[in-house]
This record gives sequence, C-alpha cells and structure tokens, in this order.
Amino acid sequence: MWKRDALLTALDGHAALGLARVMSSYRHIVMFKFKDDAPAAKVQGIVDAFKALPGKLPAIQAFECGINVSPEGLDQGFTHIFTVTFASKEVLETQYLHEPAHQEFVALLGGVLDKVLVVDYVAG
Repeated sequence: MWKRDALLTALDGHAALGLARVMSSYRHIVMFKFKDDAPAAKVQGIVDAFKALPGKLPAIQAFECGINVSPEGLDQGFTHIFTVTFASKEVLETQYLHEPAHQEFVALLGGVLDKVLVVDYVAG
C-alpha cells in the first residue's frame, strides 16, 4: 500500500484520482480454453466481440486481453486471458453480467469452449 500512496502523492490531482480509481477497482479475470477443433475464425470472432464490449458497456472502466505466453507450462490449456475492470462488485453484477450486450457475447461461446475460468478480486 505504501507504494500506491507514494505514487499518488507524486501525481497531480487528476492523474492521481484516475490512478486511485483503477488501483482500487474490482477486477474480473476471464480465461478461455478453446476446444482443439475450434475454427480459428470463430476464436478470433469471440476475441473481437469481447474487445468490443467496452464500447457498448460504460460500466467497464478498463479492458485488457492477451494470449498466454508463460514458459512455466502451468496454464492447463487456457490460452486467452481477459481483464475487465469495474468500480465495484455491485457494478459488475448490476451493470454488466445481465446486460444484453454481455449476454449476446456469452451466446457466441457455445460449442467452441472446452473450459472457462473466472476469478474476481479487489485491486489495492
């Protein structure tokens, strides 16, 4: 926590407010393990659809995604990782999970996913 406080002190007011908001936010981590026979075009379509959600859902404060590159071999086949940041758990539950845009995205996942892993945490 001391590093965060020192960093916020060093920043001007607007930057500090923005950084504090993101650093103390609710993170929603989603990992996909696609079926071996999932068509590459379908996988890319899912990635593109997930990337489009921040433009459709203002509750999303920040979004990142990438493909696993860990050399450790502990990924259990999960290849695609998405980090979605919200102001709070309540925002995730009330302004994201049941929103039509999110539900439309979830509907795209049928038939191509082997496993999904979701973990949430409060950053700080």
